[in-house]
Amino acid sequence: MNDRPQSAFRLEEIIKQVEGQRHPPVERWNPDFCGDIDMAILKDGSWTYMGTPIGRERMVRLFASILRKDEDGKTYLVTPVEKVGIRVEDAPFLAIAVEDVGEGDERAFAFTTNVGDTVIAGKDHPIRVETDDETGEPRPYILIRGRLEALIARPVFYELVAAASHVDVGDGRVALRLTSQGEAFDLGSVSMEDLSDA
Repeated sequence: MNDRPQSAFRLEEIIKQVEGQRHPPVERWNPDFCGDIDMAILKDGSWTYMGTPIGRERMVRLFASILRKDEDGKTYLVTPVEKVGIRVEDAPFLAIAVEDVGEGDERAFAFTTNVGDTVIAGKDHPIRVETDDETGEPRPYILIRGRLEALIARPVFYELVAAASHVDVGDGRVALRLTSQGEAFDLGSVSMEDLSDA
């Protein structure tokens, strides 16, 4: 009889799934720049062409597979023969689900994006959180591949906050820290008063 917890087997399944994902080698392609096209990825993760939504999921996933963000901060569709610029309102992907797997030191958080990618938060896929200066709202992201990130959807972020450990940082505030694959990520901080009200 095997005494390993079921969650450990689930983590191994997800790792195999992640390792089995294949994307075109866009980082190695250096075609000529052919200009910008009227294609956009909106804040909600939807894609448009000439202002019209691209409704075919298969087409969106195909385009997503050849995305690349370069050092200039712009995002491109890249093939071996051409590179065209597109507009991205926020992040090119949206993390729409998270699974908490493993236990103890092997605990990990596996994210699924709106275009079907799965990544496990860790050293190669860090989580970062920006705070909107005007609203104070957190904007959490996870690195998917290359320089491409996914905005973590609000319900998913709430799951992370619920799973985070609390670290007293003084002045009546607590840092929310999430650990995945041995890497710790700060999700922000809240007042102890807010925690007691929750």
